[in-house]
Amino acid sequence: MKSFTSFQLTILFALFPLSLMAQKQLFTINDLIPGGSTYYRNSVPENRYLVWWGDECVEQDIHECRIINKQDGSTQTLVTLEQLNDILTKADHKPIHHLYDTTFPYAGKTFALITLSHEKILVDWTENKVVWHATLSPEAGNTDWNKPSKSMAYTSRHNLFVLTADGKTHQVSTDGSQDLTYGASVHRDEFGISKGTFWSPDGTLLAFYKMDQSMVTKYPQVSIKSPLETLDCCATLDPDPYPMAGQTSHKVYVGIFNPQTDKTVYLNTGDPTDRYFTNIAWAPDGKKIYLIELNRDQNHGSLDEYDALTGKKLRTLITEDNEKYFEPLHPIQFLPWDDTKFVYQTRKDGYNHIYLYSVNGECLQQLTKGSFEVFNILGFNKKQETILYTSNEQHPLQQNVYKVDMKGKRTLLGDATGWHNATLSESGNFFTDNCSSPDIARHINIISTLRPKAAALTYFKAEDPWKSFQAPEIKTGTLKAADGMTDLYYRLILPTNFDPTKKYPAVVYVYGGPHAHNIDASRNWGARGWDIWMAQQGYVMFCLDNRGSEHRGLAFEQATFRQLGVEEMKDQLCGVDYLKSLPYVDANRLGVHGWSFGGFMTTSLMTTYPDVFKVGVAGGPVIDWRFYEVMYGERYMDTPQANSEGYDQASLLNKAKNLKGRLLIIYGGNDPVCVPQHTLSFMRACIDADTYPDLFTYPGDGHNMQGTDRIHLHNTITRYFEDHLK
Repeated sequence: MKSFTSFQLTILFALFPLSLMAQKQLFTINDLIPGGSTYYRNSVPENRYLVWWGDECVEQDIHECRIINKQDGSTQTLVTLEQLNDILTKADHKPIHHLYDTTFPYAGKTFALITLSHEKILVDWTENKVVWHATLSPEAGNTDWNKPSKSMAYTSRHNLFVLTADGKTHQVSTDGSQDLTYGASVHRDEFGISKGTFWSPDGTLLAFYKMDQSMVTKYPQVSIKSPLETLDCCATLDPDPYPMAGQTSHKVYVGIFNPQTDKTVYLNTGDPTDRYFTNIAWAPDGKKIYLIELNRDQNHGSLDEYDALTGKKLRTLITEDNEKYFEPLHPIQFLPWDDTKFVYQTRKDGYNHIYLYSVNGECLQQLTKGSFEVFNILGFNKKQETILYTSNEQHPLQQNVYKVDMKGKRTLLGDATGWHNATLSESGNFFTDNCSSPDIARHINIISTLRPKAAALTYFKAEDPWKSFQAPEIKTGTLKAADGMTDLYYRLILPTNFDPTKKYPAVVYVYGGPHAHNIDASRNWGARGWDIWMAQQGYVMFCLDNRGSEHRGLAFEQATFRQLGVEEMKDQLCGVDYLKSLPYVDANRLGVHGWSFGGFMTTSLMTTYPDVFKVGVAGGPVIDWRFYEVMYGERYMDTPQANSEGYDQASLLNKAKNLKGRLLIIYGGNDPVCVPQHTLSFMRACIDADTYPDLFTYPGDGHNMQGTDRIHLHNTITRYFEDHLK
């Protein structure tokens, strides 16, 4: 992987002796699909589980946790399962069965934090005692533990509670319901939101979301139960507040709870109608709180500062406008060595980059710049005054670790190839690097951020779990987008035991939407297990990341604004043209499959270009963006009232009459993301238009199938192509 000019991975089985080929085994679907009985053994590379105890790297295992010598990789026992269980049983706690859920949150203290499903226990293994513990009811969720105060926030029946270190339970709210939720994620997890509680740095105050959904239309989900589960065999209504594009949305408030006074103060944001509040952050002293406010059009945002004790708005520090949309995804972060400065991430120059600001809102420096995306800030190194982060500066298909100083000097840390997932030590002096590349299953390295040119300690190398299988050949490359200028990356998987003189059916796997990609420089170029399974069945498998997908900058993503599906399909057709040019692809046997946005793309391609694809399988599809939720739908399409032409053009209800090939639509019977109305409306439109798709549903499942249902799903998809494309 020295260069990606014409990068490709080729597993050259043709060079192997036939006798060796005969020894290699074929995959079963259970080997390749999550939920399969042999998936973890035969598809997931062996791993090591490492956590930090200050700057000490600790490996978790079943029977003991071991400190790793960062110079030579030797280990020394830190604490054993037997030790901890002796302490637990003497304190009337149940013994634990392994140490994979044991962490070490306090540098220099011999405290082990044991995290169970509804219990946390802090054990001092040198003093042989339980220092602190908290037990929650099985219905508790959204747990959020604060290290300095040892207080824990959690929700139960839509209400918010705080359990302080002295064992006292504080009920923050009492009127929680499906319509009024406290302490949970809001705005349907858009804008980088994944949680609903935010502790101040010292853990004495808790900021939280309150969401009023009473004005939101309820989608009538239906719950069915087996007669073995209940005496009442009748299905029941299970409504889901679901604001569709253009409809009335929910209202969100931000409260601050003080356990010492049992009082809550709400930020004085004014009427929250048609406004989004996100990216909550605390000042280092806990006296101020910051959030980004976004208008409903999502083309204007502001970073605002509030007094944490009174809730009063103090000032606006930064404003951003974008003629299409502005999507804040990261809260500000203060420099640990200077409380008067913070870093702010924005794509205002076309790519997500890190900017240094003063607390007065003055931009002091753009710390990263270039035609690449910063993915995440990992943390800081106070000693060096640097920021550690990941980006795709090396190549659009890679994720690498970097540091940047306060003058904007960037330094690559670790290997320059592949896909790297890093976790920093407490000081930022070291990080663990769990990485893979197209020809490396997994390497785990321990790397110094202070000495970037020093050799990394490779602590673990995993063998390829596919080494005994007949894995197919995987190729990657670039094609020009439909605009004739933009490079698009593709992945091509050839059938197992490929014969270039034969003609093969081909299946295009597509997603194509924002915040996702399919091809990267990780193991096997990011190929999915089902792609490998289909290659084994004799299909050419093709995938292309079109304009509109992630990690390529704002212009690349916004090419689809107000016309979802249009430019994406044009790019996918460029991929189809390439497929047709290959002498071993049968142009009369082309299939397409995708899920969610990919289900929308699959159905769009089948009905917009009905003579191109013979067979399609669309999973959990969006059929009409009018039926999709407010935040996501309106960001990319505006409202139906403002963009009726765009919604009409994207609607597949208007294209049901064009269907010619065999199309199977699959959906979860209780899908809360792409609600069943999408699929059912399309089926009705096809009936009215005298066209004939097929339908399969998974009752009780949501947007994705899990466990053995996932195996059944992929067997269903495969069988459809076997029946109609072979």
